[in-house]
Amino acid sequence: MIRIGALAAAAALGLSAAFLAPSSPAQALEEPVNAPAPERIAREGAGLKTAIFAGGCFWGVEGVFSHVKGVKSAKSGYHGGSAATAKYDRITAGGTQHAESVRITYDPYVIRYDELLRIFFSVVTDPTLKNRQGPDIGAHYRSALVPTSEEQRAVAEAYLKQMEASNVWNRPIVTRIERERTFYPAETYHQDFMAKNPDHGYIRRWDKPKVNALKAMFPRDYSARFLRDG
Repeated sequence: MIRIGALAAAAALGLSAAFLAPSSPAQALEEPVNAPAPERIAREGAGLKTAIFAGGCFWGVEGVFSHVKGVKSAKSGYHGGSAATAKYDRITAGGTQHAESVRITYDPYVIRYDELLRIFFSVVTDPTLKNRQGPDIGAHYRSALVPTSEEQRAVAEAYLKQMEASNVWNRPIVTRIERERTFYPAETYHQDFMAKNPDHGYIRRWDKPKVNALKAMFPRDYSARFLRDG
């Protein structure tokens, strides 16, 4: 995503967020995809579960999951690197091994992990893009799944194989499963960013269309209320 400081400077000059976005093939309009219905159903039992998703700028990932019924919490943060460099300005400079990620807590009796995967790959992230999403480029914008249980890992592995065999995407699937490491919550101003900044240029251009796609494609799972985390 474009840095907050750059956006503030652009606003002062009357420039839009799109003006600052890097020019690249990744800037093409993202389109939702009808990802296949999972064949491997998650069976996680009773009680709230957690999972971590990385799929580009965490504003949009958090924004979509905050509109999914059964999700109880969605927190933006950093996964895959050390505590010393788990800071936005350091991570966006590159080389820290972190990914912008979202840790969600959900009720599997309302929304299963396999259903979350389908939503993720249908409206949130393009699994064929390596180290980039939308206008954002860098390893910290990689697409990755971070299971927090053996059941989640088995479901994720099965679904990635199913996606590859489905021919829904015309390029290879590059999303990877990563080992769970410490999740570092992002700075306060990143939390609930979509709800707090609905008219932000980046939100309007890149993230609201994802929520609209969620509503259209998964009406039974869509909640009009934005779940604020804390």
